[in-house]
Amino acid sequence: MTVDLRTRYLGLDLRSPIVASAAPGNGDPALAGRLERAGAGAIVLPSLFEEEILGEEIEINRSLDQGADQFAEALGYFPAVERFIGAADRYVASLERVKATVDVPVIASLNASTPGGWVRYARQLEAAGADALELNLYHLAADPRRTADEMDAVDLALIASIRTAVAIPLAVKLSPFYSAFANFAARAVTAGADALVLFNRFYQPDLDLDALEVVPRLELSHPWEMRLPVRWIAILRPQLGAGVSLAVTSGAASGTDVVKGLMVGADVVMMTSALLRQGPEHVATVIAGLRDWLNERDYESVEQLRGSASQATVGDPAAFERANYMHTLRSWTTTEG
Repeated sequence: MTVDLRTRYLGLDLRSPIVASAAPGNGDPALAGRLERAGAGAIVLPSLFEEEILGEEIEINRSLDQGADQFAEALGYFPAVERFIGAADRYVASLERVKATVDVPVIASLNASTPGGWVRYARQLEAAGADALELNLYHLAADPRRTADEMDAVDLALIASIRTAVAIPLAVKLSPFYSAFANFAARAVTAGADALVLFNRFYQPDLDLDALEVVPRLELSHPWEMRLPVRWIAILRPQLGAGVSLAVTSGAASGTDVVKGLMVGADVVMMTSALLRQGPEHVATVIAGLRDWLNERDYESVEQLRGSASQATVGDPAAFERANYMHTLRSWTTTEG
């Protein structure tokens, strides 16, 4: 029996539920082509960061202004800078090259923290051919003077501003750190999110004890990290309804990981770390594992599997909430010897 792996995400028809999530190499047309040939249903480009754009603009302005207060007459010798090719321009060019290479949907990613110029960049990416946008909300609520409501309002305003600016589908990638996550998820949808991607993975800084400096430490994710997004998608799927797309991200590495995400109600399961470890062709291995699992249990399609273990359908809905804490603690066993 041939299992139908097709799914819909952001209103787009995908041939499989495995999406290559934002990774540094996804903007390379050659690598994007390998992901497509391996069976990826869609490709998310690496994020365009607000800090990168602003940093380049500040640096070019500083360079052009250097010495102006001391040798003003020398300014006439500088050539006119008609156009500065910045991060946003390079990103648009990368998007256009990938779109020209693959036939699967290509999703652009914006990592934003303020409304500002993001409306302009969102429109540029839409014009360049992005099939959808993924708005990546990544910040810490570290200011004690700002309340949770104030922080939520900023994020919701950003979602609404992007939604108003573009007609293509909009996914919002969230962190799990909102005070009342279920409430915020519903408000994000009301603000204009067509999909929620759970969850943004925060990379924690480390300390170099020799240099006495804060340093970045990049560690790839592991399958156990799927438990948090799986739990929340199981809770949110019956609350948000079928009209909202949901994506699991963080930790998925195998066909059975994809099964778990689909069972709780996800439309797609995203992968980055597993593909960085094993290469784009690992998508084919994951698809084979998913297909085998479905065939062995006589599933005819991904659609038939989806949501079969959400909070609305499992025998013990409390297993996804507080009761799970008690059962987890009591499940620990020790061995003698």
